[in-house]
Order: sequence, then structure tokens, then C-alpha cells
Amino acid sequence: MDQKNSFLKKSLLDLEQNGHRRRMRLVEGPQGREIVLEGRKVLNFCSNDYLGLAADVRLRQAAVDSMKTQGFGAGASRLVCGNMAAHHQLEEKLARFKGTASAISFSSGYMANVGILSSLFGRDDVIFSDRLNHASIVDGILLSQAKLRRFAHRDLTALEDMLKSATARGKKLIVTDSVFSMDGDLAPLSEIVALAKKYDCWTMVDEAHGLGVFGPEGKGAVEYFGLEGEIDIQMGTFSKPVGSFGAYACGSKDLVDFFINEARSLIYTTGLPPSVAAASLKGIEIIETEPERRKQLWDNARYVLSALQEMGFDTLATESPIIPIVVKDADLAVRFSRELLEKGIFVSAIRPPTVPQGTSRLRLTVTAAHTRRDIDGLLQQLEIIGRRLCILSKPQVV
Repeated sequence: MDQKNSFLKKSLLDLEQNGHRRRMRLVEGPQGREIVLEGRKVLNFCSNDYLGLAADVRLRQAAVDSMKTQGFGAGASRLVCGNMAAHHQLEEKLARFKGTASAISFSSGYMANVGILSSLFGRDDVIFSDRLNHASIVDGILLSQAKLRRFAHRDLTALEDMLKSATARGKKLIVTDSVFSMDGDLAPLSEIVALAKKYDCWTMVDEAHGLGVFGPEGKGAVEYFGLEGEIDIQMGTFSKPVGSFGAYACGSKDLVDFFINEARSLIYTTGLPPSVAAASLKGIEIIETEPERRKQLWDNARYVLSALQEMGFDTLATESPIIPIVVKDADLAVRFSRELLEKGIFVSAIRPPTVPQGTSRLRLTVTAAHTRRDIDGLLQQLEIIGRRLCILSKPQVV
């Protein structure tokens, strides 16, 4: 066996032995509360399609209508000839919705974070990042070559200590997820903004799991905390509650113009297909006009969380429709997920390196599309299997 194949096989074997090897599962047909997973119909409790828009007929029709007039592909990067009407319509709508002067779309959340951070910050700068921020934020910081200071999760005392001792000659940034994708809790945004003002820092918030879910009008956690106009850079995605694909950055007109000129992940990639931008636009319009979807989402999330806590599951400090069920051991998490799947319920097991050692879990998400019958069936199986696997130790109430 040659050296290349030997390296790959050994690496995969190590992952297998440590319980960390992953594989992709095939979903046939559309996303929804129920999906066909590898030929079998199951209830889906691990999607980020919080508002149930991914298969909404109106998004599909918006995409079809766009293809009839604008074709499918953008054909080039947006600075060449790929800047199409659908992109402008989406960005103008998003800026109005978010209450910012301007907005720009990116091809994915990963590309947005990498482009934003690597273009704005450099060697002389320092970036303060919550330890549980998304990997795309970490990678963007590393690519920027700015000094990275990671503070303990949501620990404002640790953050301020770092800010006090910072010696950077250049810019300072505090960056955080608004909703943490594995724990489901919220960043203390009001306190972060106060510290940023005190120590003359830029602020950046990743609203990937906040847009459409939080705030009176679904604008995100920035709206929820009453901080509109207080955050320098708002980033988010269209691939979760909006039901489409792509990402965005919102802020001042100068900020967006800067990204158009300097963000390499925007400049050197083909523009989003206009049909995808059109679907995102329709998703935002639905978020604006159908607040009942958000209400149903929260009714479902609170019902599930209350029941799980009553059973005795460890759900950390979640404050969102992302509900972790911590089982600690990676193999046990995989077994729990597998046994649920045997009962027709799909909930993914999350293991290192996605989460720290000793915190493996099921990552359960509820959506507005789930019915009470769906949820009660889920809860019943979680309790039965949880007790059989000795995850639950609390005596059952008779």
C-alpha cells in the first residue's frame, strides 16, 4: 500500500475507533417535518428549517418564475457580469427588513464569515471571539492573521479582562454568534455592546440561527435585545428559517462597499443563481407577513423543552428551538440516535470535534411544522430509550 492510501486509511480507522467517523445520509424528496431518509419515511427533528419554509410552494414558485426571466446560473462573479436583478431586489429588501443602510449577499454562511473577517482585519488587529463561535468565524479570523483572543463561553468578566490588557495597534473586534448552534443559548449582546463602547471595539454578530426566530418581527436577536443600530456588522444566512440558501452581511453603506471591493470570497466566486435569491426574497416576505409561524415554532419549542426537563434530561441552558440532550459519551449518543431512528424518528448525534469531549449529545430541533402528535411521539420514545440506556436516572412519575 502506498503512503497516500496508508495515510487515508489510518486516519479513517482512527476516526472509526474513536467513534468520530461520519457519513452522509441520503434524503429523497423535499425537506419537511417528515422526510424520506435512505428509502424510509421518518419524522425529522434535526433540521434548521425552523419555520417550515424549505419546501414551501411559494418559494418554489418564486424560483421557477425567476428562472423563466433570468435563467438559472449567474454566469460570472458579480463584479464581472453576474450581478443580476434578483440579487439587488433581495439585498434592498433585506436592508429594509433589518433596518440597516445596506446589505450584500454571499454564496454561503461560511464564505460570508471568511470574507468579512479576512477583509476587514489584519496582522495589527485583535479579535475577541466566544469560544463556542461557529467554525467559519474561527477560520475567518485565522485567515485574517489578526490576533485571536478566545474568551470562555458567554463569560463577560473574562472578555473584559482581555479587553483591558489588549495591546493591539490596530482595530479591535468582538464577534459572537447570537444563537449558539449546538447549545441553543444566546449571547449576552447588550453587555457585549456596552463593553465594545467602553473599549472602542467593532462588533459583529452572526445571526444564522436568529433571523426569523427571534425578535417581535423576526429580525433576529439584535432586534430581540433592542440593539438595532448598535451593531457594526450583522451577518446571517438564508438557509435556515428563510428556507433557501446563501448568506448576507448588513451594515452601513460604506461597510458594504468595502466588502464589494475587498472581500475575496465575494469577489472571486460566481454570483448566487438568481432563482435562489428570488426564493430567499420570498422567504423574507413570508417571515414579515406570517408571524403565526414564529408563534407556532415557539409554542412547540417550549412544550418540548418543558417536557424534557421534567423527565430529567440535561438540556444545558438553551433559550431557542435548538434543544441539546447531553449524554456525554459519543458511542452512547450514536446508539441513542440509532434507536430513535429505528422508531421512525431522526435526531442527529453530535460528537467531537463539533462539541467538546465529554459533551456528546443529541441535537434536537423543533419547527413550526411539527404537530403535537409528532412531538408527543418523540417525547415518548426519548423517555423510553433514555431510561433503557440509563441516561435518565430520575424516577418515573406514576
